[in-house]
Amino acid sequence: MNEADFAEIEKTLLFISDARERAQRALRALEKNQAEPHLIEAMRDSEAQLAALHRSLMQATYFAVPSEQLAL
Repeated sequence: MNEADFAEIEKTLLFISDARERAQRALRALEKNQAEPHLIEAMRDSEAQLAALHRSLMQATYFAVPSEQLAL
């Protein structure tokens, strides 16, 4: 991978982080407004899925072992 590849990955990670932060704010607002439980649970699930997606992308890119190294 080159620097441009990592830049694209980093942008995507930032967008996912931003979406997760927005989901957290929305969850707090829903809880504060005592929204319907299914809405709160859906937002909680969305935030958790975004966190898992971020972690998965990090592990699959920055912490992955290139296939050339596996052959050694």
